[in-house]
Amino acid sequence: MIDARGYSCPTPVVMVQKEVKQSSPAELEVLVDNQCSVENVTRYAGSSGYQVSMTSEGRDFRLLLKK
Repeated sequence: MIDARGYSCPTPVVMVQKEVKQSSPAELEVLVDNQCSVENVTRYAGSSGYQVSMTSEGRDFRLLLKK
């Protein structure tokens, strides 16, 4: 799981890129706290072959990336 809350873009995307390149997970959970990060992580994940589902938890967003 990547907890990218408190970071503004592009940091959350860079964190996800690093994890994908290192371990190429079949599933990855990402926590973010702003809409810009949701959009950018979702865009990157889609271009990397992941399906993304999102749930809102108060002011936070939980993204689940699955291959």
